[in-house]
Amino acid sequence: VQLVESGGGSVQAGGSLRLTCAASGDTYSRWCMGWFRQAPGKERERVTSITFGRGTKYYADSVKGRFTISADEEKMMLYLQMSSLEPEDTAIYTCAADPRCSTDTDSWPYWGQGTQVTVSS
Repeated sequence: VQLVESGGGSVQAGGSLRLTCAASGDTYSRWCMGWFRQAPGKERERVTSITFGRGTKYYADSVKGRFTISADEEKMMLYLQMSSLEPEDTAIYTCAADPRCSTDTDSWPYWGQGTQVTVSS
């Protein structure tokens, strides 16, 4: 499975960005995909995730009401619409996937390369 992110960049506080993750290879009709981020000096955190086939979504408290995850399951595409961005959202955002939907996200087997999001004040 290969995951390729796109859509990162620089934006001023209050602005919006949309990230895209394209999955290819051995994909699954029911699996979990999500967006993770890691800021300098901080641990990686799960921002949001979705369960294909069920549509169940998870959002970190810090992004609820500002970020929206969506997916095109037929095309194996994952999206992250980020609005009302804050400087604290600055991080490398990475797409990840797990056919088991493990609650231990560190064990997810498939990861993209990441894309930088920078929010200036």
